[in-house]
Amino acid sequence: MAALFTFEVHTPYRLFYSGPVEAIVLTLVDGEIAVYANHSHITAPVVPCLLKIRDKDGTWKTAFSSDGILEVTSNKTVLLTDSAEWPGEIDYERAKAAKERAEETLKGEGLLKFETKTAATALRKANMRLKTRESV
Repeated sequence: MAALFTFEVHTPYRLFYSGPVEAIVLTLVDGEIAVYANHSHITAPVVPCLLKIRDKDGTWKTAFSSDGILEVTSNKTVLLTDSAEWPGEIDYERAKAAKERAEETLKGEGLLKFETKTAATALRKANMRLKTRESV
């Protein structure tokens, strides 16, 4: 059995996950990261991604995580995120519609820089929600 550490995921609305885990995998602004017990301490921004959690039984669970901050300390890792959802909580039709809206916006001409960035972020969130939903 692999060494365990405490992992918590907090959103503004609920404690999404809390418990001992073997590993987590998620995406930071500069790429994917895997965290195991005794990982070096870091604090880093997270982008919308698939959050993979390997629980104490060695089973991988997948969830959606929105933008957030990851803090890794000695034996505890905390993810503060705008939103986190299990595959069964994701409204597929809503995510699909959000993806289509974002793609349509990005096709437009004369967009301001913030409009392009907002639409690109919305597109990434929608794509990650769809990918999470399809991972079941």
